[in-house]
Amino acid sequence: MNQPASAYFIEERHDPNETHTLAVLVQNEPGVLARVIGLFSGRGYNIESLTVSETEAQKHLSRITIVTTGTPMVIAQIKHQLDRMIPVYQVVDMTETRRSIERELAMVKVRGQGEHRVEALRLADAFRARVIDATTESFVFEITGNTEKINQFIDLMRPIGLVEVSRTGVAAIGRGPEGM
Repeated sequence: MNQPASAYFIEERHDPNETHTLAVLVQNEPGVLARVIGLFSGRGYNIESLTVSETEAQKHLSRITIVTTGTPMVIAQIKHQLDRMIPVYQVVDMTETRRSIERELAMVKVRGQGEHRVEALRLADAFRARVIDATTESFVFEITGNTEKINQFIDLMRPIGLVEVSRTGVAAIGRGPEGM
């Protein structure tokens, strides 16, 4: 039996990556978003989705919704580091609460004529997507839902004539009467 070259027998860990949605309440001031994003880029963490908007104008608060992936240890580290930042008031892991609603909006442009147009309209109807622009050669659909639903719709539109996609990123909110 081969022994490791080290005096320490360290067991390699292969924790699976998890996807988490974090809601971060911050002071709405210049540079805050750059500092939050800098935390991710400086440590090599990935951001799958990012949305930001002022949510309480009187209090000058903005909400940053970040979808990120990592091992449970990395996710815990991200939350801890975000919590320690000065302009951050609160960090909530919407994935852990299991009481949240997540939605995304996408605009999907599809080119097609004849049977392809009919098929695109049929699929849009099945996915409850709305036609927001139409020409004789193309459609622009608006679709809302969870990320998986939008990905499925886009994948089905590819062979029909997908031209381009514009997505908002994930927005999340907790269920029930309580706020963040």
